[in-house]
Amino acid sequence: MSALHLTLASASPRRRDLLARLGIVPDAIAPADIDETPRDGERPRDYALRMGEEKAAALDAPGFVLAGDTVVAAGRRILPKTEDAIEARRCLELLSGRRHTVLSSVVLRLPDGSLKSRLSENVVRFKSLSRDEIDAYLAGDEWRGKAGGYAIQGRAEALIQWMRGSHSSVMGLPLYETRALLKSAGFPIG
Repeated sequence: MSALHLTLASASPRRRDLLARLGIVPDAIAPADIDETPRDGERPRDYALRMGEEKAAALDAPGFVLAGDTVVAAGRRILPKTEDAIEARRCLELLSGRRHTVLSSVVLRLPDGSLKSRLSENVVRFKSLSRDEIDAYLAGDEWRGKAGGYAIQGRAEALIQWMRGSHSSVMGLPLYETRALLKSAGFPIG
């Protein structure tokens, strides 16, 4: 097996699509099955990096392994990847009219087993959301399994008043940081 073999440690079609923007098609896709529960008192940036590192380390795959995690935080509070509409509503109500942070880690496990990581930190502000706007967004089902209960690449983008940072990072894979990691590791990329 070639050392240039790349496994993407994510089942997310969004991450595959973003990686394709760099001209990369992974040789394998193998989501890491890890416990994603935040530790008591864990800060959002520490959590995002730990999740990416644990996902990269968990896979038994040859060559390079690319992993990451996206965390939505309101202050020091880590918001869940929403599983039901009630949880998604709580997140959207909390984020309505205020700034929040989106942290996306990207971790590259090299063929020798060592890890390199980067973190992209972004600030997003939703407009003040009415009950009707939240109801309409929830009806579209885009919130399911999304950190903070929304997907910027969907209808939620029209509810975002402003953003500072990387759009691709908020989507789930910071392309600038990913490209830099791959290049620094000698992985061929244009």
